[in-house]
Amino acid sequence: MSNTGRSTFHQCNGLRYHVREWGPDGAPMLFLLHGWMDVSASFQFVVEELQKEWHIIAPDWRGCGLSAWSEGGYWFPDYYADLEALLDIYSPNHPALLVGHSMGGVIACTYSGIRPERVSKLISLEGFGLARTTPTDAPTRYRRWLDELITEQRFRVYNSFDVLAARLIRENPRLNDEKAQFIARAWAQETNPGHIEMYSDPRHKRANPILFRLDEILACWREVSAPTLWVFGRDSKGTGYLKDNPEQLKERKSAFKHLQESWVEDAGHMMHHDQPAVVAKLIESFLAQS
Repeated sequence: MSNTGRSTFHQCNGLRYHVREWGPDGAPMLFLLHGWMDVSASFQFVVEELQKEWHIIAPDWRGCGLSAWSEGGYWFPDYYADLEALLDIYSPNHPALLVGHSMGGVIACTYSGIRPERVSKLISLEGFGLARTTPTDAPTRYRRWLDELITEQRFRVYNSFDVLAARLIRENPRLNDEKAQFIARAWAQETNPGHIEMYSDPRHKRANPILFRLDEILACWREVSAPTLWVFGRDSKGTGYLKDNPEQLKERKSAFKHLQESWVEDAGHMMHHDQPAVVAKLIESFLAQS
Protein backbone atom coordinates (compact mmCIF):
# COMPACT_ATOMS: atom_id res chain seq x y z
CA MET A 1 0.00 0.00 0.00
CA SER A 2 2.75 2.40 -0.97
CA ASN A 3 0.57 4.58 -3.23
CA THR A 4 -2.33 5.68 -1.07
CA GLY A 5 -3.26 8.53 -3.38
CA ARG A 6 -2.92 12.26 -3.01
CA SER A 7 -5.21 14.67 -1.22
CA THR A 8 -6.80 17.74 -2.75
CA PHE A 9 -9.38 20.09 -1.23
CA HIS A 10 -12.18 22.07 -2.86
CA GLN A 11 -15.03 24.33 -1.79
CA CYS A 12 -18.30 22.59 -2.59
CA ASN A 13 -21.58 24.19 -1.56
CA GLY A 14 -19.95 26.11 1.23
CA LEU A 15 -17.98 23.16 2.66
CA ARG A 16 -14.31 22.23 2.43
CA TYR A 17 -14.33 18.94 0.57
CA HIS A 18 -11.52 16.40 0.62
CA VAL A 19 -10.88 14.39 -2.54
CA ARG A 20 -8.43 11.51 -2.78
CA GLU A 21 -6.92 11.03 -6.22
CA TRP A 22 -4.91 8.24 -7.72
CA GLY A 23 -3.27 8.11 -11.14
CA PRO A 24 -2.16 10.73 -13.68
CA ASP A 25 -4.32 13.67 -14.67
CA GLY A 26 -4.40 12.67 -18.34
CA ALA A 27 -5.74 9.17 -17.79
CA PRO A 28 -9.45 8.28 -18.19
CA MET A 29 -11.33 9.61 -15.19
CA LEU A 30 -13.24 7.31 -12.84
CA PHE A 31 -15.25 8.48 -9.82
CA LEU A 32 -15.43 6.20 -6.76
CA LEU A 33 -18.13 7.16 -4.25
CA HIS A 34 -18.02 5.63 -0.77
CA GLY A 35 -20.88 4.58 1.47
CA TRP A 36 -22.36 5.75 4.77
CA MET A 37 -19.72 6.40 7.42
CA ASP A 38 -16.98 5.13 5.12
CA VAL A 39 -14.15 7.19 3.56
CA SER A 40 -12.52 7.53 0.17
CA ALA A 41 -9.38 5.66 1.27
CA SER A 42 -11.56 2.57 1.70
CA PHE A 43 -11.24 2.01 -2.06
CA GLN A 44 -7.47 1.53 -1.73
CA PHE A 45 -7.65 -2.25 -2.13
CA VAL A 46 -9.73 -2.00 -5.32
CA VAL A 47 -7.48 0.71 -6.78
CA GLU A 48 -4.47 -1.56 -6.29
CA GLU A 49 -6.18 -4.28 -8.34
CA LEU A 50 -7.17 -2.14 -11.33
CA GLN A 51 -5.22 -3.17 -14.41
CA LYS A 52 -5.78 -0.09 -16.55
CA GLU A 53 -4.31 3.32 -15.83
CA TRP A 54 -7.04 5.56 -14.43
CA HIS A 55 -7.33 8.99 -12.89
CA ILE A 56 -9.37 8.06 -9.82
CA ILE A 57 -11.47 10.75 -8.12
CA ALA A 58 -12.78 9.65 -4.71
CA PRO A 59 -14.36 12.27 -2.44
CA ASP A 60 -15.01 12.04 1.27
CA TRP A 61 -18.69 12.93 1.53
CA ARG A 62 -19.59 15.87 3.74
CA GLY A 63 -19.18 14.92 7.39
CA CYS A 64 -16.92 11.98 6.54
CA GLY A 65 -13.16 11.53 6.50
CA LEU A 66 -11.31 14.78 5.98
CA SER A 67 -14.26 16.73 4.57
CA ALA A 68 -15.98 19.40 6.65
CA TRP A 69 -19.01 18.65 8.78
CA SER A 70 -22.39 20.10 7.90
CA GLU A 71 -23.90 22.53 10.41
CA GLY A 72 -27.34 21.04 9.88
CA GLY A 73 -28.25 17.44 9.19
CA TYR A 74 -27.28 15.13 6.36
CA TRP A 75 -29.74 14.78 3.51
CA PHE A 76 -29.59 12.97 0.17
CA PRO A 77 -30.34 16.16 -1.85
CA ASP A 78 -27.16 17.71 -0.41
CA TYR A 79 -25.12 14.74 -1.62
CA TYR A 80 -26.57 15.13 -5.13
CA ALA A 81 -25.57 18.79 -5.07
CA ASP A 82 -22.09 17.92 -3.80
CA LEU A 83 -21.62 15.34 -6.56
CA GLU A 84 -22.67 17.88 -9.16
CA ALA A 85 -20.21 20.42 -7.75
CA LEU A 86 -17.41 17.86 -7.98
CA LEU A 87 -18.35 16.98 -11.55
CA ASP A 88 -18.28 20.69 -12.37
CA ILE A 89 -14.70 20.76 -11.11
CA TYR A 90 -13.35 17.54 -12.59
CA SER A 91 -15.54 16.70 -15.58
CA PRO A 92 -17.51 19.77 -16.64
CA ASN A 93 -17.62 18.93 -20.33
CA HIS A 94 -17.74 15.13 -20.46
CA PRO A 95 -20.17 12.55 -19.02
CA ALA A 96 -18.63 10.75 -16.06
CA LEU A 97 -18.00 7.15 -15.11
CA LEU A 98 -19.52 6.64 -11.67
CA VAL A 99 -18.94 3.76 -9.25
CA GLY A 100 -20.72 3.98 -5.91
CA HIS A 101 -20.81 1.67 -2.92
CA SER A 102 -23.88 1.46 -0.65
CA MET A 103 -25.03 5.03 0.05
CA GLY A 104 -22.61 6.16 -2.65
CA GLY A 105 -24.37 3.80 -5.04
CA VAL A 106 -27.77 5.26 -4.19
CA ILE A 107 -26.38 8.76 -4.75
CA ALA A 108 -24.80 7.75 -8.06
CA CYS A 109 -27.94 5.99 -9.33
CA THR A 110 -30.33 8.78 -8.36
CA TYR A 111 -28.09 11.57 -9.63
CA SER A 112 -27.77 9.69 -12.92
CA GLY A 113 -31.54 10.04 -13.33
CA ILE A 114 -31.58 13.68 -12.28
CA ARG A 115 -28.79 14.58 -14.71
CA PRO A 116 -28.68 11.70 -17.22
CA GLU A 117 -26.57 13.71 -19.67
CA ARG A 118 -23.72 13.91 -17.13
CA VAL A 119 -23.18 10.16 -16.63
CA SER A 120 -21.91 7.78 -19.31
CA LYS A 121 -21.72 4.56 -17.28
CA LEU A 122 -22.90 3.66 -13.80
CA ILE A 123 -21.91 0.92 -11.37
CA SER A 124 -23.64 0.39 -8.03
CA LEU A 125 -21.97 -1.87 -5.49
CA GLU A 126 -24.70 -2.83 -3.03
CA GLY A 127 -26.30 0.59 -3.49
CA PHE A 128 -29.86 -0.37 -4.34
CA GLY A 129 -31.80 1.82 -1.94
CA LEU A 130 -32.93 1.71 1.66
CA ALA A 131 -35.75 -0.41 3.06
CA ARG A 132 -39.24 0.58 1.97
CA THR A 133 -41.27 2.90 4.17
CA THR A 134 -44.92 3.90 4.35
CA PRO A 135 -46.51 7.19 5.46
CA THR A 136 -47.61 5.51 8.68
CA ASP A 137 -43.91 5.25 9.64
CA ALA A 138 -43.66 9.05 9.82
CA PRO A 139 -44.93 9.75 13.37
CA THR A 140 -42.55 7.26 14.96
CA ARG A 141 -39.65 8.52 12.88
CA TYR A 142 -40.34 12.15 13.75
CA ARG A 143 -40.58 11.27 17.46
CA ARG A 144 -37.28 9.44 17.34
CA TRP A 145 -35.62 12.34 15.53
CA LEU A 146 -36.89 14.88 18.06
CA ASP A 147 -35.71 12.69 20.95
CA GLU A 148 -32.25 12.33 19.42
CA LEU A 149 -31.89 16.06 18.79
CA ILE A 150 -31.54 16.66 22.53
CA THR A 151 -28.91 13.95 22.96
CA GLU A 152 -25.33 14.53 21.82
CA GLN A 153 -24.28 11.80 19.40
CA ARG A 154 -20.91 10.24 20.16
CA PHE A 155 -18.76 7.48 18.77
CA ARG A 156 -16.90 5.02 20.91
CA VAL A 157 -13.36 6.11 21.78
CA TYR A 158 -10.66 3.45 21.35
CA ASN A 159 -7.44 3.07 23.30
CA SER A 160 -5.41 2.26 20.19
CA PHE A 161 -5.66 1.57 16.49
CA ASP A 162 -5.01 -2.08 17.34
CA VAL A 163 -8.23 -2.20 19.37
CA LEU A 164 -10.20 -0.64 16.52
CA ALA A 165 -8.62 -3.01 14.00
CA ALA A 166 -9.53 -5.99 16.18
CA ARG A 167 -13.14 -4.79 16.28
CA LEU A 168 -13.20 -4.51 12.48
CA ILE A 169 -11.97 -8.10 12.16
CA ARG A 170 -14.63 -9.31 14.61
CA GLU A 171 -17.29 -7.65 12.50
CA ASN A 172 -15.81 -8.88 9.23
CA PRO A 173 -13.62 -11.98 9.62
CA ARG A 174 -12.62 -11.75 5.93
CA LEU A 175 -10.30 -8.87 6.84
CA ASN A 176 -6.69 -9.73 7.59
CA ASP A 177 -4.73 -7.68 10.08
CA GLU A 178 -2.99 -5.56 7.42
CA LYS A 179 -6.28 -4.48 5.86
CA ALA A 180 -7.91 -3.90 9.23
CA GLN A 181 -5.02 -1.71 10.36
CA PHE A 182 -5.23 0.31 7.14
CA ILE A 183 -8.98 0.83 7.46
CA ALA A 184 -8.68 1.74 11.15
CA ARG A 185 -6.23 4.53 10.31
CA ALA A 186 -8.39 5.69 7.40
CA TRP A 187 -11.52 5.84 9.53
CA ALA A 188 -10.09 7.30 12.73
CA GLN A 189 -7.49 9.66 14.15
CA GLU A 190 -5.54 9.93 17.37
CA THR A 191 -6.82 13.12 18.99
CA ASN A 192 -4.80 12.57 22.19
CA PRO A 193 -2.39 9.82 23.29
CA GLY A 194 -4.43 6.65 23.70
CA HIS A 195 -7.55 8.42 22.39
CA ILE A 196 -8.66 7.17 18.95
CA GLU A 197 -11.81 8.77 17.51
CA MET A 198 -13.62 8.37 14.22
CA TYR A 199 -13.12 11.16 11.68
CA SER A 200 -16.79 11.24 10.72
CA ASP A 201 -19.49 13.41 12.25
CA PRO A 202 -21.35 11.34 14.89
CA ARG A 203 -24.57 13.13 13.95
CA HIS A 204 -24.76 10.67 11.07
CA LYS A 205 -26.11 8.28 13.72
CA ARG A 206 -29.16 10.47 14.30
CA ALA A 207 -32.42 9.24 12.79
CA ASN A 208 -33.32 10.92 9.53
CA PRO A 209 -36.75 12.53 9.86
CA ILE A 210 -37.32 12.26 6.11
CA LEU A 211 -38.54 8.80 5.14
CA PHE A 212 -36.94 6.95 2.24
CA ARG A 213 -39.60 7.32 -0.43
CA LEU A 214 -38.90 4.57 -2.92
CA ASP A 215 -41.48 5.81 -5.44
CA GLU A 216 -39.56 9.05 -5.81
CA ILE A 217 -36.26 7.22 -6.17
CA LEU A 218 -37.72 4.87 -8.78
CA ALA A 219 -38.99 7.86 -10.75
CA CYS A 220 -35.42 9.20 -10.87
CA TRP A 221 -33.96 5.81 -11.77
CA ARG A 222 -36.34 5.54 -14.73
CA GLU A 223 -34.64 8.63 -16.17
CA VAL A 224 -31.17 7.01 -16.16
CA SER A 225 -29.86 6.60 -19.69
CA ALA A 226 -26.41 5.24 -18.84
CA PRO A 227 -25.69 1.51 -19.02
CA THR A 228 -25.85 0.34 -15.42
CA LEU A 229 -24.31 -2.54 -13.48
CA TRP A 230 -25.61 -3.65 -10.09
CA VAL A 231 -23.15 -5.77 -8.08
CA PHE A 232 -24.42 -7.87 -5.17
CA GLY A 233 -22.39 -9.44 -2.36
CA ARG A 234 -23.55 -13.03 -1.97
CA ASP A 235 -23.31 -12.93 1.83
CA SER A 236 -24.52 -9.36 2.33
CA LYS A 237 -26.68 -8.66 5.36
CA GLY A 238 -26.54 -4.90 5.45
CA THR A 239 -28.80 -3.21 2.90
CA GLY A 240 -32.47 -2.35 2.62
CA TYR A 241 -33.13 -4.34 -0.52
CA LEU A 242 -32.80 -7.54 1.53
CA LYS A 243 -36.24 -6.82 3.00
CA ASP A 244 -37.80 -6.90 -0.47
CA ASN A 245 -39.58 -9.96 -1.78
CA PRO A 246 -38.58 -11.08 -5.31
CA GLU A 247 -41.29 -9.02 -6.99
CA GLN A 248 -40.30 -5.91 -5.05
CA LEU A 249 -36.64 -6.35 -5.93
CA LYS A 250 -37.65 -6.82 -9.56
CA GLU A 251 -39.42 -3.46 -9.35
CA ARG A 252 -36.18 -1.78 -8.32
CA LYS A 253 -34.21 -3.43 -11.10
CA SER A 254 -36.78 -2.79 -13.81
CA ALA A 255 -36.54 0.97 -13.26
CA PHE A 256 -33.28 0.97 -15.24
CA LYS A 257 -33.38 0.85 -19.03
CA HIS A 258 -30.01 -0.84 -19.46
CA LEU A 259 -29.27 -2.96 -16.38
CA GLN A 260 -26.84 -5.80 -15.87
CA GLU A 261 -26.19 -7.54 -12.56
CA SER A 262 -23.31 -9.53 -11.12
CA TRP A 263 -22.72 -11.38 -7.89
CA VAL A 264 -19.50 -11.47 -5.87
CA GLU A 265 -19.04 -14.77 -4.06
CA ASP A 266 -17.56 -14.97 -0.55
CA ALA A 267 -18.28 -11.28 0.01
CA GLY A 268 -20.56 -9.33 2.30
CA HIS A 269 -21.79 -5.76 2.02
CA MET A 270 -18.22 -4.41 2.16
CA MET A 271 -17.24 -6.25 -1.01
CA HIS A 272 -14.54 -3.70 -1.83
CA HIS A 273 -12.76 -4.91 1.32
CA ASP A 274 -13.62 -8.60 0.95
CA GLN A 275 -12.91 -9.26 -2.73
CA PRO A 276 -11.16 -6.20 -4.20
CA ALA A 277 -9.63 -8.10 -7.13
CA VAL A 278 -13.02 -9.43 -8.19
CA VAL A 279 -14.64 -6.02 -7.81
CA ALA A 280 -11.87 -4.34 -9.82
CA LYS A 281 -12.26 -6.88 -12.61
CA LEU A 282 -16.04 -6.39 -12.72
CA ILE A 283 -15.61 -2.62 -12.90
CA GLU A 284 -13.09 -2.69 -15.73
CA SER A 285 -14.90 -5.40 -17.68
CA PHE A 286 -18.15 -3.44 -17.59
CA LEU A 287 -16.50 -0.14 -18.51
CA ALA A 288 -14.76 -1.83 -21.45
CA GLN A 289 -18.08 -2.87 -23.00
CA SER A 290 -19.10 -0.89 -26.07
